[in-house]
Amino acid sequence: MSDRPPHVSVVLACYNEAEHIEQSFREIRETLVQSAWGFEILFVDDLSRDGTREILKEIVESHRHLDLRLILHETNRGRGATVTDGFRAARGTFAGYLDVDLEVHCRYIPSLVRALERGADIATVRRIYAFQIASLDRYFMSRGYSFLVRKLLDIPVRDTETGYKFFRRETVLPLLDEIEDEGWFWDTEFMALAARRGLTIEEIPGAYIRRSDKTSTVRGLSDSVRYFRQLLAFRRTLKGRPS
Repeated sequence: MSDRPPHVSVVLACYNEAEHIEQSFREIRETLVQSAWGFEILFVDDLSRDGTREILKEIVESHRHLDLRLILHETNRGRGATVTDGFRAARGTFAGYLDVDLEVHCRYIPSLVRALERGADIATVRRIYAFQIASLDRYFMSRGYSFLVRKLLDIPVRDTETGYKFFRRETVLPLLDEIEDEGWFWDTEFMALAARRGLTIEEIPGAYIRRSDKTSTVRGLSDSVRYFRQLLAFRRTLKGRPS
């Protein structure tokens, strides 16, 4: 690890990613190498049970010339806690994460970083869904939830739940202390609190292509009901906080 802080820190939150983590790492590495920035990659494993940890240890060991780090959770804590731990350990001027399955490809990382260099506090990918019968359920769930978030929380962002967010680290790091949810609702809290603070948010369109070789953890109806309840509860909490 270099003593000089990297320009960009990429956090990869991992949970049972053995079927695609090696290929995803190769593509992310190539994208970052071609950018010519100083970079680091932080793997944060949330107690995977499918061999992901062993693969990550091998990746870090076999790429000692790169700035790679591995953080291992001793209990399963959720996506929000996993990316937060990575952000707290990051050293880059800009830090961010993207979903490891690359259903939205890593090629958009340079566009997000350039948006931050132009002055944005937060840059995210707004998912553009390629027409796939298999992804129609995900499309309607995502668009419906984003509509509710905009209406109930007054957030001027079209895709709050995208798993692809980069930010100016020193500006946004204090925001992490205010987020309560350690699971998937973390993204909603993050974007709502950022908007409430008046941080500049830029959305970059990016193609979403659902992978047929990936085991999905999304449960349509039950997840939708749970998210809606969390959204209403968070709205009440937010109203009780000082602006």
